[in-house]
Amino acid sequence: MLLQKIPSLNQLVHELSRLPGIGPKTAQRLAYHILRSPNDFVQSLRDALKGVKERIHDCPLCYSFTEEESLCHFCNDPMRSTGMLCVVEDPADIERIESSGVFRGRYHVLHGAISPLDGIGPQDLKIQALLDRIAPETTTERVPVTEIILALDADLEGDTTVLYLAKILKDMNIKTSRIAHGVPIGGDIDYIDYRTLGRAIENRVQV
Repeated sequence: MLLQKIPSLNQLVHELSRLPGIGPKTAQRLAYHILRSPNDFVQSLRDALKGVKERIHDCPLCYSFTEEESLCHFCNDPMRSTGMLCVVEDPADIERIESSGVFRGRYHVLHGAISPLDGIGPQDLKIQALLDRIAPETTTERVPVTEIILALDADLEGDTTVLYLAKILKDMNIKTSRIAHGVPIGGDIDYIDYRTLGRAIENRVQV
């Protein structure tokens, strides 16, 4: 195979295949595209990769990604409600929620979910930072947090994290809710899996 005789190209394919959602064939196509691209494209790509690693860091309050020297633009936005906090697993989840145009509160990123099988416990996430953020005696918010929305994945790890947080937040007397899960808009019940359909029935609303 030609690829095996070109170590540098083989290395590029290997590194690209380590990206999520990129299989060996896709990695090979990307590698050949980069190889055939002009030098200015490769330089721009290299600068972009270097830039995100050098300039982007965690917001010290919500732990989303930011290039700001202090807080991110979500935490700095005076038009957002400080009394409502949406907890997500990953910074990318914030962009998905923002695309809905519905939520106008603040965020807190856990950077993962509890997964005992993977050796990830509460101490490995930004859970203590969340508790420090909302505790009355240590709160850093201008207005105390009165409601927390748990926008975590509807999988085993997400469910485990929700149960853990719900128990703690209940003791703190903070209103806690979880985003609804069920049949998507435009979805056909004939093609909905039983777990999603069960969640939809559990989360039914009055009409």
